[in-house]
Amino acid sequence: MTQALRQVLFMIGMMVTVLAATMLAPALVDFASGQHESATAFILSSIIGVFVGGAITLSTRGPVGDMPARGAFVLIVGAWLGLALCAALPLRLSGQGLDWTDAIFEAISGLTTTGATVITGLDLRPPGLLLWRAILQWIGGIGIIVTAMAFWPMLGIGGMQLFQLETGDTSEKVLPRATQIAAGIAAIYLALTIVCFVAYMGTGMAWLPALCHAMSTVSTGGFSTSDNSMGEYVHLGSDMITVVFMILASLPFGLFLLASRGKFSGLFRDAQVRGFLLVVAVATIGLTTLIMAQDLFTGDVPAWRHAAFNAISIITGTGFATTDYGQWGPLAQACFFVFMFVGGCAGSTTCSVKIFRYQIAGTAMRRYLARLLRPNAVIPMHYNGRPVSESILHSVLGFFFVFFAVYAASAAILSAMGLDLITALSGAAATLTNVGPGLGSVIGPAGTFEPLSDPVKWVLTANMFIGRLEVLAVLILLSPRFWRP
Repeated sequence: MTQALRQVLFMIGMMVTVLAATMLAPALVDFASGQHESATAFILSSIIGVFVGGAITLSTRGPVGDMPARGAFVLIVGAWLGLALCAALPLRLSGQGLDWTDAIFEAISGLTTTGATVITGLDLRPPGLLLWRAILQWIGGIGIIVTAMAFWPMLGIGGMQLFQLETGDTSEKVLPRATQIAAGIAAIYLALTIVCFVAYMGTGMAWLPALCHAMSTVSTGGFSTSDNSMGEYVHLGSDMITVVFMILASLPFGLFLLASRGKFSGLFRDAQVRGFLLVVAVATIGLTTLIMAQDLFTGDVPAWRHAAFNAISIITGTGFATTDYGQWGPLAQACFFVFMFVGGCAGSTTCSVKIFRYQIAGTAMRRYLARLLRPNAVIPMHYNGRPVSESILHSVLGFFFVFFAVYAASAAILSAMGLDLITALSGAAATLTNVGPGLGSVIGPAGTFEPLSDPVKWVLTANMFIGRLEVLAVLILLSPRFWRP
């Protein structure tokens, strides 16, 4: 066994062990509520996970040091797969009618913070099961932040090289650097979750829905404790708490780290932040105008609240809903389809393409048009005051090509499997961008993914996994060149 492989297995074993131990929390909640079958499933799954993860950890223990880039790719993909399989075990054994396809779909949807669900009747499900779904999203949220800040910049994924926290980083420093970053991120992430939980409690939510929604909000995941999603709590004003924390969770956590050291100016000068807030404002104003023109809401909740909440939820990839926006007409549905491909800022819990890539692509287009007028002109590219090299530009444009190629292929496969056009197009988009709900009567905000066939669910599961790991990190492992010595 090579040193790199030993380290990969050691790290995965540790992560699986920790995740398995976490299962005791929902077990205690289920025992306290009298849901003994579900509680037993969590305890049994915890024992199996601790045994398997512990065995892997003990058999591969040793010093953890430098790791080549190829080892880092295997670690990232392997860790997310290992955690998903471990997370699916209690869902399968819980006696809630989930087969392995549904259990793995739900687990990966949780860990990737997608929020697509195959579970109906959430209001009547065991509380431990609801807590477990929220825990998975919370873990997935902090996991993707650390991955985006510590791994992607050094591995050159999709233009993320722009966001190295210090100069001189190389792939050989991946693991030590990730450890340093994780400590600061965890403190900020936990603080946001606690404040969000307290705010939800302040609106009148019970402790369990408040805790589950706090974890799902800060992770921009979207799993709810009710079939009505956040629509169940609009009368309490909880939707406005959600809006605030969805926006905060969509900002770069690296800037939060700097702000914690007294450097607040970055939050106001960062091009990503300005671009993201501009998109949110335009989307909210546009949707508000659209639904007011149709006179859709005449009750106590004003149109702008529904517009702001649902637009921000889809743009950030959270996936909560306060109402069935599928009933707002074809123009609104077209807007929500476009929102799926936006995303938040790099280094946040959000998903999809992300704002900075559109900004760089727009800058590249302007430079291209300028060169058509002055072919011999030297026009350097800058982003946030930093030069954008040709390699970064190619990385961003390459991401666009691969991302939308995978989207087109998955949509075509889903259509060939018998899905109608709206369900196929929006289902592929909602899962690849990790948004959650799609469009239409089946997988829209008022539906679930439960009615879909098992083969369709596996395609969507693969989409969620590929999309969350920035597409290229998964596809590169499928290349024969990657495995050559």
